[in-house]
Amino acid sequence: QARLVESGGNSVQAGGSLRLSCAASGYNSFLAWFRQTPGNEREGVAAISTADGSPYYADSAKGRFTISHDNAKNIVTLQMNRLKPEDTAMYYCAAGFQSNGPLLNSRTWSYWGQGTQVTVSV
Repeated sequence: QARLVESGGNSVQAGGSLRLSCAASGYNSFLAWFRQTPGNEREGVAAISTADGSPYYADSAKGRFTISHDNAKNIVTLQMNRLKPEDTAMYYCAAGFQSNGPLLNSRTWSYWGQGTQVTVSV
């Protein structure tokens, strides 16, 4: 049903910036970005309402990351600034939000992209 294709992952030095993009097909009232490192649970980074553009951020992302959505192209973007080594992870785009659930909990979402790797060197 939902199709998600991420791009933009790369290797950068601490303090640098990256912009991740996710092309989402199908009807999605909410879209989100999660990240995961080996041995850990998939962690919510940011989510956005495609209806009104309202953003939601994890504490780790506030002040540094910005999520946005292009309604015409149905592309969700995560602009990441002042990157830290702790931001190193595989980043996933998510769709299929289940109403009344926590936006930044991976179990609330039904569809996932393949992931794009972000590596921030020390």
